[in-house]
Amino acid sequence: MTYKIKEQSFDTLALAMSYAKYVNEFVTITGPNNFEVCGMFGVDSVVDGKTPDGVAYTWNKASRIGRVKKERNG
Repeated sequence: MTYKIKEQSFDTLALAMSYAKYVNEFVTITGPNNFEVCGMFGVDSVVDGKTPDGVAYTWNKASRIGRVKKERNG
């Protein structure tokens, strides 16, 4: 299997993701069977409610539980 970022090719998804972290920019990784994932890779910590680039991190799984069911049932 081959995964690609721009003109670079990688044998594994792990290697492609490592490269994506290294270039530190928005990328698209394409792979076999129409596989495609995109984004900036490497944000791995939230400190004092902010990501490493200073953006506030407000996502909260607890507030999402049951939300869709509540919306459907009114």
